[in-house]
Amino acid sequence: MSNESDKQHKELPEEHIDPLIKHLHSIIRVCVRVLAVLMVAVIMWGIGDVVYVLYQRLITPPVFLLNINDIFYTFGAFMAVLIAIEIFINIRLYLESNDFPVKLVIATALMAIARKVIVLDIEKLTPDYIFAIAATVLALGLTYWLLHKEHKKPDRN
Repeated sequence: MSNESDKQHKELPEEHIDPLIKHLHSIIRVCVRVLAVLMVAVIMWGIGDVVYVLYQRLITPPVFLLNINDIFYTFGAFMAVLIAIEIFINIRLYLESNDFPVKLVIATALMAIARKVIVLDIEKLTPDYIFAIAATVLALGLTYWLLHKEHKKPDRN
């Protein structure tokens, strides 16, 4: 067998005893590729949105000045594009490798929750909501740290 078949995701093998399952696996692989193309379109659209929003904020009087809300909104737009890029990388790695990129998925979730924290309007939120976000950040941060720590264990040879 070729090296390319070794790279395929083991959950969606190209070969299967049941012809129907084999066909369904190929449909899912095509769908994942379509998702990758759509994610690139979302990334390009997001970049256009960032440019447009920044332009709109800069030409509004006072010209070339941003207030703190404008800066946070712009940060949120930037983060949304970066999250879309991370999701595209997740899709690409899913297609290319035999392993599910857990650490990258956790990092993407951390970026998404960080974006949420950056754009929060704290005055309009309930304490329960803020505690829930804090718990999510803590859980994801701890998970990422544990995955990173496990990955860097020294060899004992």
